[in-house]
Amino acid sequence: MSILEVRHLKKKFGQNLVLKDISLEVEVGEVISMIGSSGSGKSTFLRSINLLEKPTSGEILFKGENVLAKGCDLTKYRTYLGMVFQNFNLFENKNVIGNVMLGQTTVLKRRSEVARKEAIKNLEKVGMERFLEAQPKQLSGGQKQRVAIARALSMNPDVLLFDEPTSALDPEMVGEVLATMKDLAKSGLTMIVVTHEMTFAREVSDRVVFMDQGVIAEQGAPEEIFGQPKEKRTQEFLERYLA
Repeated sequence: MSILEVRHLKKKFGQNLVLKDISLEVEVGEVISMIGSSGSGKSTFLRSINLLEKPTSGEILFKGENVLAKGCDLTKYRTYLGMVFQNFNLFENKNVIGNVMLGQTTVLKRRSEVARKEAIKNLEKVGMERFLEAQPKQLSGGQKQRVAIARALSMNPDVLLFDEPTSALDPEMVGEVLATMKDLAKSGLTMIVVTHEMTFAREVSDRVVFMDQGVIAEQGAPEEIFGQPKEKRTQEFLERYLA
């Protein structure tokens, strides 16, 4: 059953058409990795799904309802979609537990003790329960990203979006974040991951989507995309990345 369906999505910045007629269905519990060169439109697509960027045209159906239609409650819709950014976006003036509780108390209107319990549960999931009182400046990049993942999980999203979650990390910290994401994938969470980590895409995804110049050039199971890509553009991209 599809939880999210994108139909004929386009996004223009001025005269520049960044997304050119993209359609994609996402099934409940599916892990989709989106790969492609920088500038191919992957991050814009992700930001359009949760309406951080307003699409120029097209439809986004969440559980069958077009969220771009007039009268749709966008704030409510965004609570169903968690987002993990490449630069963590933690509040520097709040400690770890405060960062993970904030969205719960302000957006979901949870009582403080309920939000704290949920925050601790998710910090345990990502191995950060020892750092409840730590300030973001005391954490490594990998630790910050794991806190950001716990924060997104604490909103109990139906879909979790990852926008190149390891690209701002030192190489030795990439592994700990990818391991956390692998555990989440095994838990049955619906995930869309924009990534340059080809091993992750190959090992963890149910489906790999290759974007090129604002279109979905090819998509399929990891063994198809990595083993027998049909499109010349996909072949050239993978040859560069896997060389």
